[in-house]
Amino acid sequence: MDLEAARAEDDFSKARTREFLARIQGFLDPSRKRLLSLEEVRSVLRPEGETYRGMQAVPLDRIVGSEGRYRDFNRHFLPRFDHLRPRWVRVDMAHYKDVVLPPIQLYEAGGLYFVRDGNHRVSVARMQGIKAIDAEVVSLNTSVPLKPGMSLDDLRKAVLDFEKERFYQKTEFLKATGDATLDFSAPGQYDVILDHILVHKYYLNEGKAEEISFRDALESWYRTVYAPIASVIRSERIDARFPGRTVADLYVYIVKHWDHLKRKYGLPVTVRSAAVDFASRYGQSFRDRIRGVLSALLGK
Repeated sequence: MDLEAARAEDDFSKARTREFLARIQGFLDPSRKRLLSLEEVRSVLRPEGETYRGMQAVPLDRIVGSEGRYRDFNRHFLPRFDHLRPRWVRVDMAHYKDVVLPPIQLYEAGGLYFVRDGNHRVSVARMQGIKAIDAEVVSLNTSVPLKPGMSLDDLRKAVLDFEKERFYQKTEFLKATGDATLDFSAPGQYDVILDHILVHKYYLNEGKAEEISFRDALESWYRTVYAPIASVIRSERIDARFPGRTVADLYVYIVKHWDHLKRKYGLPVTVRSAAVDFASRYGQSFRDRIRGVLSALLGK
């Protein structure tokens, strides 16, 4: 074995040891050590398109995920499995022999980067202490600012915070309703609420000579549609049957279920009966919730 091969083999062994130690240190919160999946990030960010950015020198500490190899490396691109050794060692040997490798390919989103092609090259470069790497970059168009070190849960919260702030500013929701608690557990729902308000506005305008304002429609929707359903959710303790879901989440689900029941049976259905029916069909019973708590405590 030549010198370069021996050094590369030793580097891989060191990288695997570091990954093992990092796994032990992060066992209480493994999501913080996990490389982000580009597919999962896409589903949260819902980018509006792509823009080709060309060749760039990208800081390695801002590469936080991968399109297809996110299970093979940890958050610091340390290799997680021994079967990665042959290819990893070949890339490292090229480093020692000063062989110029082609640029890697990255997606960029919110200032962070995700590997399309070149995971092993990123891993080796980080192990060698290199600060930046040449890459061909395609940006996913999003307005949400991201930060290194974010877990998928952090990213989801950042998107939700951004969507809420944009919705509240655009609609002046707080001024109109005095309610600062229109929160969701999944991205994209503020667009649904906006559609509900616009549909409500359409029906209010029917038969009127002058079109009512969006502000008046919003206040009417909140007072006559959202608030009564939210009151039922709280009074019937429906939110307790859906852990992790907000009142606003349940409002959206119940409105859909309410519409489904009216279409299916062709009869008037009260919102309270629709809400109770939804909870009985899809919510957790008290026994289910106790079982879930016990399973979490026992690690099952």
